[in-house]
Amino acid sequence: MDETALEAPAKAINDKVAIALSFGSSAAVMVLELVSLRLVAPYLGLTLETNTAVIGVALAAIATGAALGGRIADSTPPTRTLGPMILLAGALVLLILPVVRWTGETLRGGGNEAVFLAVAVALFLPASLLAAVTPMVTKLRLSKLSQTGTVVGRLSAYATVGAIAGTVLTGFVFVAKVPTSTIVLCLGGLLVLAGAALTVFFRGLKAASRPLALALIGTGLTLVAPRPCEVETAYHCARIEKDPARADGRILYLDQLRHSYIDPADPTYLQFQYTKDFATAIESRWPERSPLQALHIGGGGLTMPHYLAATRPGTKNKVYEIDPGVIELDKAELGARPGPDLDIQIKDGRLGVRSEPDDSRDLLVMDAFGGVAVPWHLTTREIVADLRRVLEPDGLLVANIIDFGPQAFLKAELRTVAAEFPYVALIAKPAELAGNAGGNFVLLAADQPLPGTAIRQRLGTTGGYIDDPDALQQFIGDAPLLTDDYAPVDQLLTPFPT
Repeated sequence: MDETALEAPAKAINDKVAIALSFGSSAAVMVLELVSLRLVAPYLGLTLETNTAVIGVALAAIATGAALGGRIADSTPPTRTLGPMILLAGALVLLILPVVRWTGETLRGGGNEAVFLAVAVALFLPASLLAAVTPMVTKLRLSKLSQTGTVVGRLSAYATVGAIAGTVLTGFVFVAKVPTSTIVLCLGGLLVLAGAALTVFFRGLKAASRPLALALIGTGLTLVAPRPCEVETAYHCARIEKDPARADGRILYLDQLRHSYIDPADPTYLQFQYTKDFATAIESRWPERSPLQALHIGGGGLTMPHYLAATRPGTKNKVYEIDPGVIELDKAELGARPGPDLDIQIKDGRLGVRSEPDDSRDLLVMDAFGGVAVPWHLTTREIVADLRRVLEPDGLLVANIIDFGPQAFLKAELRTVAAEFPYVALIAKPAELAGNAGGNFVLLAADQPLPGTAIRQRLGTTGGYIDDPDALQQFIGDAPLLTDDYAPVDQLLTPFPT
């Protein structure tokens, strides 16, 4: 008798099937993780903390599943549990959308902890079951102790390759091509089919009946679950809502945030206060309403390009917007018509700025957001220096900053911009400048003195304005300088209180 021999199961699986199961289950876990990030966006936004929490849940599920899968494989023949486990995982995947969307819609505007808990549970359960597949398949493939290292290493390697494939395909292909609901339904369906096939092979049709019933229930609930998106883009859950107080007013929502307001019938109408402050700075700097060479980092609803085109005919607007889905929505519902005076480039803003010639723009408009924060790479001293390079000597930079609480991010960004530009100012409501409230702050920067007197006259008593260097320094305090090497934007930011 060979002492290194192990007990073989009554029905075994060949090497190719074992590899496929390890590869596919690991790929499915990564697809689930990335899709879960998409699912929380309409209700919680996308911040570094949200991403970190979802990734942490996924890793915890992988660790739990690997440990439990090994214990189950040692206590129960994998031929009895493997198929039903994959089948159950598929059924639970099909329940993710209804659970998250009904929870999110019920608690929209609050209850963030409950929404995240629903996402965490909905992700953790199927991901744990899928993570248990590789140790169970490994047990099925082991026939001799002398081959343990080879079998374990081989299947672990293919599982890792599967995780890579799931990540790359989801990030570069699936999310860009199909809605999240389609991804979830297809993934759940494939898992149900694979689990059912294994269950029938090892145990017969009767053992697959209950998980199949759960899968059918999950599919039905998914089809009737509320849909928070009008358009699901590569980066956002987007929708357009009509303004009940203005017949032609339209509001663009990206995830849970009101991102832009535009009246296609009257582009000169500005609803959001920060866009009015943009206009105040621009009209104060160029009161003769001459055409400008304007560069916009972040497109959204294209409010300011439309405004400039209407108030300053002949203005050349160039827009860098990373999300093609948002631009398609602008064209379909908000009257955007790209042409010689509206050059829209689907490109990351920082890469776009890098490609711009020196001294080529009168006006730079920074209004780019990823969730509730300005993307960190658009906040650092390096990008500010590049903006100054692109700006003409008598040009103007205007930027939208949102912050609340102690306004730590706002102060850090002010310090960063002031490190490159000799003239810096801040527009906001007096209570916000006093630190008693938060909201939108408009940051101004230039190489020439700013038209402070004209800005104050246009703002009147309702707006606050700071341009005195000593007052700005007192406001900034000991805020850090943001650089490519150190830009903790998400940690500095105090989000909108819910």
